[in-house]
Amino acid sequence: MSIVARRFFSGTRVKLDTLALLEGTNGKPTPASLSTIAAAIEIGKPITALILGSNADSIAAEVAKTKGVDNVLISKDSKYDHLLAEEVTPLIKQIIQGDGSNYTHFLTPNSSVGKSVLPRLGALLDVQPISEVIKVIDVDTFMRPIYAGNALATVKSKDSIILASIRASAFAPIEETTGQAVTIEEVSQSSESGSRTEFVSEELISSERPELGSATRVVAGGRGLKNKETFEKLIEPLASKLNAAIGASRAAVDSGFCDNSLQVGQTGKIVAPDLYIAVGISGAIQHLAGMKDAKTIVAINKDSEAAIFNVADVGLVGDLNEIVPELIEKL
Repeated sequence: MSIVARRFFSGTRVKLDTLALLEGTNGKPTPASLSTIAAAIEIGKPITALILGSNADSIAAEVAKTKGVDNVLISKDSKYDHLLAEEVTPLIKQIIQGDGSNYTHFLTPNSSVGKSVLPRLGALLDVQPISEVIKVIDVDTFMRPIYAGNALATVKSKDSIILASIRASAFAPIEETTGQAVTIEEVSQSSESGSRTEFVSEELISSERPELGSATRVVAGGRGLKNKETFEKLIEPLASKLNAAIGASRAAVDSGFCDNSLQVGQTGKIVAPDLYIAVGISGAIQHLAGMKDAKTIVAINKDSEAAIFNVADVGLVGDLNEIVPELIEKL
């Protein structure tokens, strides 16, 4: 059983090395956060997890069970509930530069939060962030995709502290373990941001389907479905049969076929499921950047010259209005 101690952090602390900002939902760390821990483990230094917001306690209890985490640092101030970069970044800067701190790395998931926090923190610390890391080569050398994933760059940082975001699909989420002693510390000071930005509201799409970013099966629809009615008629039953998450190309999202939270691609979610079924998706380079790491890709398109067939393991050329209903029936 995990041993958990609690103490307050006021500025002087034991020297640690890697600080990882983690996100949580429903009292548990997100899969992307567990992938970030996996990347931190590959760096090979002690790991401190940073968890912010009113429900930090419950998330911290789960993180404390996670393999590789040595310490958990929390702040339960409600102003961090939505992880606004304008509020979060000054606190992270204060922690990194605190007396006795010796952090050499700061990691965050390459989520919307990470994409907001990382460049702001880089500006405050005057260092160059490394975004969307897909491989840790050594403590200061990393691999990341460039040119919409068509090339891979190996980047070596000479900064005193390395800031990096982690592509979740490139690292398997770390699992829980037992028998480790983990310290949970609470940040006692508060950082004043002077920000004029405030959280107003959010509209969340609730679904019983698997979460798109971590699903092992994804069924995605594109412009070839023509309209929202066809999207719902074909994609949803197929996804239900496979217990799969639903995704979409940017063209489908822009056309109003589905919510933008389902967009897969360079400007959407990056996924790497065991099975990815692309229905009516031509295969624009921006979409391929978000799903080409899937283990098995099935493409259904009437255009035999569509770019999606260049990355597909299985290709079905024909009318999706005939193929998909037959596939649903046979499943």
